[in-house]
Amino acid sequence: MTKPTVGIIGTGVVGSAIGIVLQSKGYKITGVADSAQEKRNQLADRLGTSGMLPSEVARQAEVVFITTSDGAIGQVTRELAHDGCFQSGQVVIHMSGALTSEVLEPAAEQGAVCLSVHPLQSFAAIEQAIKVLPGSVFSIEGNPAGYPLGIRLVEDLEGKYFFIDKKAKPLYHAGACVVSNYLVTLVDFGTRLLEAAGIPKETAVTALFPLIEGTLANIRKVGIPQALTGPIARGDLATIQKHITTMEEVAPDLITLYRSLGSQTVEVAERKGSITGERAQELQKVLR
Repeated sequence: MTKPTVGIIGTGVVGSAIGIVLQSKGYKITGVADSAQEKRNQLADRLGTSGMLPSEVARQAEVVFITTSDGAIGQVTRELAHDGCFQSGQVVIHMSGALTSEVLEPAAEQGAVCLSVHPLQSFAAIEQAIKVLPGSVFSIEGNPAGYPLGIRLVEDLEGKYFFIDKKAKPLYHAGACVVSNYLVTLVDFGTRLLEAAGIPKETAVTALFPLIEGTLANIRKVGIPQALTGPIARGDLATIQKHITTMEEVAPDLITLYRSLGSQTVEVAERKGSITGERAQELQKVLR
């Protein structure tokens, strides 16, 4: 089956990565556009295609990815629609986790089929994104007429997919943020506790990596809540109280977050069945 031509509007990390990876999978990239000409030209040179105006990209490609910042997707779509750049049967895709396909409505009004195809992945830099994009899990939301193409794109990226209702997109994105963004905050929290114990920051971060990786491996192997270990999972009141007493002395600014996370962890331990309801109440009392 012939693969559709692809245009990229927005050559940041995600736009660059999707263009490079799709080209490696046999898709022809007809052009790329970005208000930052240097970034645009770098990607165009790498892909062996042309740096264009957004209107030229939209008019020439069968599939148009609008991979600008979230705040610019709607504006870019409106401007292109105002200039009559979309056409019936064309597929327009954004890759935002927070926005639904509704932000592409001006394109839909001109006959385009609009989708949100979001990879549940964290992209810190282009080269890293190129490595992790293939094999990721994607959410697909939008016009069902575009689902076959969305599925094809994901499968060509060696990924998996699920469909999501637009009303659920904020909760979906919040869940992704907690696991990705808040994990950074959680590691920072643990690092600060180790620093308060007199361990240099660089040593603390390095020391925590095997623990983090081991925990992720446990989650992958036995799932949640069975992967939960530690004093709360054991119902060890004395250890939790000692944590809090010591933090009150040397790191009082970290106690609130510790209590909040601990309280949520008690609920996980109850679901695991490693503590009784009575012990859970005792732990919650200590944590409050």
